[in-house]
Parts: sequence; structure tokens; C-alpha cells
Amino acid sequence: MTASTVEETFEQYIKGMKFFDPHVHMTARTTDDYQALADAGVVAIIEPAFWLGQPRTGLSSFKDYFATLVGWERFRSSQFGIKHYCTIGLNSREANNEALAEEVMEILPLFLQKEGVVGVGEIGFDDQTALEEKYYRAQLELAKEMGLPVQVHTPHRDKKKGTERSMAIALEHGLDPKMVIIDHNNEETVKSVLDQGFYAAFTIYPFTKMGNERMVEIVKQYGPSMIMINSAADWGISDPLAIPKTAALMKMKGIADEDIRLVSYQNALDAFAQSGQIKESDFIHGMEIDQSLKFNGNTVLRGGQAPRVNKNSLIIR
Repeated sequence: MTASTVEETFEQYIKGMKFFDPHVHMTARTTDDYQALADAGVVAIIEPAFWLGQPRTGLSSFKDYFATLVGWERFRSSQFGIKHYCTIGLNSREANNEALAEEVMEILPLFLQKEGVVGVGEIGFDDQTALEEKYYRAQLELAKEMGLPVQVHTPHRDKKKGTERSMAIALEHGLDPKMVIIDHNNEETVKSVLDQGFYAAFTIYPFTKMGNERMVEIVKQYGPSMIMINSAADWGISDPLAIPKTAALMKMKGIADEDIRLVSYQNALDAFAQSGQIKESDFIHGMEIDQSLKFNGNTVLRGGQAPRVNKNSLIIR
């Protein structure tokens, strides 16, 4: 059974399931994506602070972006019945701008104390430079001080070395591995991550990270403990429905429902609930949607329109 087959039929396999995506960049997505996530059973998400595709040139850009994550984006998500959390951090790419990085470090504690912030992230390595390590270490100390989980971005190049280095540094700083989510794993890194007691997150992202057929085999080999999946959907060619599609493929491949629930919902909830910011009761039974509400005078509606719900309908009202 191939992933392309799931594309046509996955909804029937996930009916009644609930999903938690612990890594998705919804500022880069549309309201249609929110509606699709809600229709597919995604009840909660975490949006990590990350690189926007081009370097930011000043501190104000970071301030406005962080404010969006804890403000407008949380509101926008609520308009589709999805609970929105975020992690805040200085991403590895922009850690290489030392002057700006120093300024960002000054404001991080303020944003990390905001409601709905469930961790420091995503942080770690990209090119594995000295500056990336400097600010990774500084943010690990900040996470320790504030009692927050850490969401670690592992590099796309020389991934095994970068992953091992990320874990070694976290242990050197005295972090409990269970407070650290090592993200963007693959077959080369998973065993070491699990053996050392860290959470192993896998990004189901076309071509560049993991395909869901490979993910099925990893769950079959290692089981569901301490493993979670995410979409990391962003401004690139990505799929915000990666989790429900992967859950459907797992079910089609004979993986037990409870194992699917653990990797697509419960493990992410357990990991990030260590922040003290997540109450499952806030979303597990569905959120009340009131689209008459506004955020700073703004709404997701335009001119009295209602968001499309039936995406198969020819008529757009």
C-alpha cells in the first residue's frame, strides 16, 4: 500500500481519531489549512518559532513575530476549533548574526513567560558553527532556569553528527533527556536518541525529511514509546495533513490503534505538558467556536463571509 493510495482514502481510516501536531508553522499556512486540519481530527498544535525564509534585519522583526505566535495566530487557530500553543527561541540560522542574536536573547525571557508558550524552540544546529553552539547552550540554560521543555532542530546536513552533538551538549548542561525533544530524526539517528532517553520526533515532510512509509517501518521496529510525529508544514512544499495521513497508513499496515494514538497524540502531549501550560480538557472534547469574536479589531472573516467548510462544493458562499 503506497502513500499515494492513502491520499485518496485516508479519511475513512482515521474516523474518530484525535491528533496533536507538535511542530507546524501555521503563520505560513492558510485558513483552508486550518479547516482541513480540523476536519481531519487535529485538535491541538504547537508552532515553533523558526526562520522565515530570509534573514531578519532587526530586533523589531523578532518582536513582532513572537507577538504573532502568542497573539493573532492563537486566535486564528481558535476560529477553527484548534488549540494553539507555541515554542519560542532563537533559530539556529539566525544565531549566526551575533549582534542581532544578543538582542534576541534579551527579549526571550519575556516571551517565554507568555500564556501558551510550552517550550524553548526550535533551537540547535544548522551549519554547526561556533555561534550556533553558543546560543544553543545559552537557550538550554534558559530552558533549565524556566523549567521548560526544549525543542531541538537537528541539521539537514551531517545529521548524525549534529544530533549526537545536540544531545551531548544538553546532557552536559544537566537537562533531563525527557525534557528534550530531538526533532527531524531519521533511521540513522533514532536508536541513539531513544537509547539516551530523549524524545524522538519525526517530521513527515516530502522529499527532504521523512516519508510516511518509512515512518511505519520505524514504529514497527522501535515501538511507540517516546516517539512522536509532526508535519513541520511551512512555506515550503509540505503537507499540514501529514499526521492524519501517516496515522491512516499505519492503520492500513496493521499497527495497533493504541500505538498510533501514542505517536500521533499522547507522546507529544506528555512531552510538552511538562511546561505546565497544557490542559487536555481545553481541547479534547472540542473547542467552542465563536467567529463573531475579534482580535485587536480583526477577524478571519471578510465582508460578512463565512469560511468554506465543504471543500468539495462547487459553490463558494
